[in-house]
Amino acid sequence: MKFKAFFTDDGIALLDKRFLPAMDKVGRVCHVYLTPTHVMLLHNLLGPTGTGPDGGGPQCVAQFAKDLLFREYSVSSRNGNRVAFAVDVALLHRALRSALAVHAQSPAAGDASAAIQVKLVNKLPAGSRSASPFLTFETKGARSAVVQDVPISRPLSRSDVERLQAALDSAQELPQTLVQVPDLPQLQSLVDRLKNVGDLLTVAVTQYGDLHLHVATSLVTVGSEFRKLRILGVRATAFVGDQNLSASTRTDMAIERGEALSVQVNMKHLAKSLQCHLAKPDCTFYGIAPGGACLTVIFQYFIPGTRLTDKSISFYCRLPVLDPGS
Repeated sequence: MKFKAFFTDDGIALLDKRFLPAMDKVGRVCHVYLTPTHVMLLHNLLGPTGTGPDGGGPQCVAQFAKDLLFREYSVSSRNGNRVAFAVDVALLHRALRSALAVHAQSPAAGDASAAIQVKLVNKLPAGSRSASPFLTFETKGARSAVVQDVPISRPLSRSDVERLQAALDSAQELPQTLVQVPDLPQLQSLVDRLKNVGDLLTVAVTQYGDLHLHVATSLVTVGSEFRKLRILGVRATAFVGDQNLSASTRTDMAIERGEALSVQVNMKHLAKSLQCHLAKPDCTFYGIAPGGACLTVIFQYFIPGTRLTDKSISFYCRLPVLDPGS
């Protein structure tokens, strides 16, 4: 199997300033998945079951069209020209930033001929009798060329790549109702406060555009509600008589009518997913998968200077559910 590519300036900046810092907060190790058309950073997709979120933490998927990251791109394998491997995110980010620093010193920085190259190689480490795989960055500076090797796992077998693809395919089903959270820092501040109360968070999403979060213990119940949010998908009109009821009562009634879903998630998992704000999305949506299978967080990006969705970027998290939900 082979992989070789040259970064675009925008692509390498996107990884350096946004997505690698976010992925590093979600988990130390991620999978890099290369296909003929896309490049993906995946966290926790190969759990014990291979599909669906598992109790080990949130799934996180960042997918990019190859032309967004690279100006030249070549990947080949006997598995449909798909290659996947695990890498330490911090090491990957460190190598990329070092390559950028060397590249910035080059008089030809910005020219296609001086682009940073990345490729898969097998090398014999010092003191070893067998070759190991590396992701190698090659950068031309003002006076020298610098080569940096990032250790990676053995490329995944055909069966594991199929498991990875199956997990991605299973995650394509969107919640019927998504609500937009306008202020992620505000939500993060709320979760930071709720963490001091308990470890389990109940999340409810209604077809009226309400997002309800609360923590309950034997002594106290604390929560907050975001109301009349922007809705994507199935929506309903709230009953006028419900407006004077408490948030918990309104939510319970909406669930009984089939106009809301509620699930319970691990507070730490939600806090991890909120770190994805480091990738600076333009919009963030929350929804609950059919049957309460998981809590889904979708991050939307716009084409710069417009309000049109940038279809070359897809970024979302799926949080495992600790209770089957209502």
